[in-house]
Amino acid sequence: MEPLLIAFDSTQQALRAEMLLEYADVEIDIRPTPKEITAGCALSIEFPAEELDTVRNVIDGEKVEIRGLFRQLEPGRYEQIR
Repeated sequence: MEPLLIAFDSTQQALRAEMLLEYADVEIDIRPTPKEITAGCALSIEFPAEELDTVRNVIDGEKVEIRGLFRQLEPGRYEQIR
């Protein structure tokens, strides 16, 4: 299954989400936000799709502000799933 991506509007929220997700034992990678995703922050977090429920719980529970959750359809094309 393809990894999913969280995009942010601020670096502060990206770093906060990184800390919270690591604390929740979600395996994440920090990577540049793809140019196809318009976001105010150059950092995105990639995570395994199987962790989607955990990630949603952390984001909602801690009120992390995100631009959206995305799935890569093919190289250069992303679909927003939230």
